[in-house]
Amino acid sequence: MSTDTAGRELSHAVLDIEGMTCASCVARVEKRLQRLDGVRATVNLATETARVEHPADVSAEQLIGAVGEAGYTARVRRPAAAPADHTEHHAGGGHQHDVEDVPGRTTLRTRLVWGIVLAVPVVVLGMVPAWQFPGWQWLSLVLTAPVVFWAGWPFHRATFANARHGALTMDTLVTIGTFAAFAWSLWAVLFGSAGRIGIRHDVVLFGPVHDPTSLVYFEVAAAVTVLILLGRFVEQRSRRRAGAALRALLELGATDVELADGRRVAVDSLRVGDAFVVRPGETVATDGVVLEGAAAVDESMLTGESVPVDVAAGSEVTGGTIASGGRLLVRATSVGESTRLAHLARLVDEAQAGKSRVQRLADRVSAVFVPAVIVVAVLTLVGWIVAGAPVASGFTAAVAVLIIACPCALGLATPIAVLVGTGRGAELGILITGPEALEAAERIDVVLMDKTGTLTEGRMSVARVVTANGAAPDEALSRAAAVESASEHPIARAIVAAVDTVPAVADFAGFAGHGVRGVVAGEEVVAGSIAFVADRMAPLPAELLDAARDAAESGATVVAVGWDGHVRAVIAVADRVRDDAREAVARLHRTGASVVLVTGDNAGAAAAVAREIGVDEVVADVRPEGKLAEVRSRQAAGLRVAMVGDGVNDAAALAAADLGIAMGGGTDAAKHASDITLTAGSPVAVAAAIELSRRTLGVIRGNLFWAFAYNVAAIPLAVAGLLNPMVAAAAMAFSSVFVVLNSLRLRSALRPARRGASAPAAR
Repeated sequence: MSTDTAGRELSHAVLDIEGMTCASCVARVEKRLQRLDGVRATVNLATETARVEHPADVSAEQLIGAVGEAGYTARVRRPAAAPADHTEHHAGGGHQHDVEDVPGRTTLRTRLVWGIVLAVPVVVLGMVPAWQFPGWQWLSLVLTAPVVFWAGWPFHRATFANARHGALTMDTLVTIGTFAAFAWSLWAVLFGSAGRIGIRHDVVLFGPVHDPTSLVYFEVAAAVTVLILLGRFVEQRSRRRAGAALRALLELGATDVELADGRRVAVDSLRVGDAFVVRPGETVATDGVVLEGAAAVDESMLTGESVPVDVAAGSEVTGGTIASGGRLLVRATSVGESTRLAHLARLVDEAQAGKSRVQRLADRVSAVFVPAVIVVAVLTLVGWIVAGAPVASGFTAAVAVLIIACPCALGLATPIAVLVGTGRGAELGILITGPEALEAAERIDVVLMDKTGTLTEGRMSVARVVTANGAAPDEALSRAAAVESASEHPIARAIVAAVDTVPAVADFAGFAGHGVRGVVAGEEVVAGSIAFVADRMAPLPAELLDAARDAAESGATVVAVGWDGHVRAVIAVADRVRDDAREAVARLHRTGASVVLVTGDNAGAAAAVAREIGVDEVVADVRPEGKLAEVRSRQAAGLRVAMVGDGVNDAAALAAADLGIAMGGGTDAAKHASDITLTAGSPVAVAAAIELSRRTLGVIRGNLFWAFAYNVAAIPLAVAGLLNPMVAAAAMAFSSVFVVLNSLRLRSALRPARRGASAPAAR
């Protein structure tokens, strides 16, 4: 346990927080928590959690109380006893019930569906005078009330919470606009002339209305609520994906384990020092040291490399990795939150917490726009009264100001463009998670690319066969495949896959970490490491030694094959570079970004790939923490960093990078931690993803400008009483239509403009 500068012991806690909607909520919660003496807090909007470091004398009740003072509810998460506990919480990125159906809760989807059902007839009746039957306004009142107060309750709840702390956000403007339209309409129906049976709306474009109390704006209140609710629904569906990265990581762990005495128990009951068994094909339950046995362990979750690591007594193994080819007895050295897998989950969580501070463009503008609109509306009412005009006329003008400023188009500007842009991206095999990815893609200085599964195919295959002593390549490969066919090792599978017909093998024997032997067509055949085969046959001829040396320098794994007393061939097995990797790097260079190869593989293999595809820099032999450090060091130097990867070992770096891009064939952890996923799996799509993101962001900015331009231009007319609130509502609607039409331009983004264009084809 650590101590602070005053010598007090520090504890750690995780709080689950409900009610946060934007980056300003995050800042407010952090500020309140950190007002407590000695407390440091990091709040993650994506998972709706706060990681808190606090002195031992600061109680959980004090932490919860501080969050409550900020206007939100919190609870301290109990220490998880099993991975399933983590999984349940993180299944939807914090509070999945905001979007998904959870028994006993009203979901955002439910509010949206019922809001649409109730609002459509209100909007039709309000905007089409010919359909306004006797008593239509009373029906509109009945239908609008639940839309505004029930469907729109998430906005109003946030508005009231923000108001207690002097904060004004988009939610504030939604509440003010919808309440103003509904309140005016309710007053006009109950106390004005709008409630008379048979009355219809006056159609006056400009100039004062003869009887302002004859107008109702139920359709404005209903339409704004539903459209903003739609935008929030789209936004939250994107945002909640972020927390799924932690679920994907934690699901890699084993759920139960066999102890040395044969009992099978839940993995959470393991303690440091316990001995447990790992059979071929099983997941290692927790970090430990091998006591007995030998096997090949797939550590791709840590290194990203497809070649397994051979382990024996004394070797360290990591929980979540997969053993093959042998039985292991392992002594647990770390359990629970101390394991390497839990550490990776914390790295991802911390990285996402930093990214969640990205401000929405609309929120930043609203911080200025909301108070300005309120001040203008109040001054309008006061000005009309001071000028001696009827209070009703002044109130009508003030309401027109609020309605014209109502953020229908503003609320749609980002989510609609994201929706269309991501739809186009899906056609191109590019899945964009949300607005943060678009902002991040605007200026990328350096692209860090993982090797295995990103620039290479991610699987072993035979790259070259060199023979000696009169053997033919096909014969050597066939005999090697025969003895390797009984092995589960990935290198063995690659050799077997390289031949059409595998001969029968007899008297097979495997030697973990060394090689295999068997009888093929009446002759003993040995395949494996050079030392293993040479020890059973004869020293390698010079030409085979040279070929083996060249293959090893290029990063390939060398398998020697011998029979009839002689070593007859060496087979180079490697992860083959993708055919389009060079083109991908060239396209990234054309975007103005430098490309760095960051891999857990050895320096020789990394350098060979780098030379072949033309990257600018190589960083080899790095583990997950090293990749994360590479991202942060370049960010500290003022560069905007994109990370491209496909493995669990890339998840933390993907989450921390300004732009995380996951290859579609990769792990769930990588996909969920990233901002963009390339479903087609081609590295060429990386540059296309950046270009599409930049175009989408440009459309968002255009939307935001015009969303304000249409409405702000009419505010002076509303102040002067020359703008019928109905026209204000129409202007608001038109700005929304414009935002949608402008966003639809993205549907044609990245279409090849000339022959040979290399943008991904729609599938």
